[in-house]
Amino acid sequence: MTDILGAFLHTDIKDPEHMVLEGTLAEHIIKLEQTIYRKYIWHGKKGKPMLYVQLKKALYCTLQVALLFWILLSKSFGDWGFTINPYDQCVANFDNSKLT
Repeated sequence: MTDILGAFLHTDIKDPEHMVLEGTLAEHIIKLEQTIYRKYIWHGKKGKPMLYVQLKKALYCTLQVALLFWILLSKSFGDWGFTINPYDQCVANFDNSKLT
């Protein structure tokens, strides 16, 4: 078992993915560049500042990105000579007999 550091950073998003930033996080984004973000801020029912954003790169824990990374990883395993196990797709088998 291993952990692939920065795994989701290697995955590009194919379809637009949106998220909402709330409260303090939205306020900090506004402070970065007020002329750009101030006009997009709105306040929720309790007065909490909110900002919708569109992601350009993968963000950890989004379902779309998890699937895209698995597709990328599976392809990479195939390129390296592994075969995805048909009974358990979380397992990749390597045939040692193919080594020279």
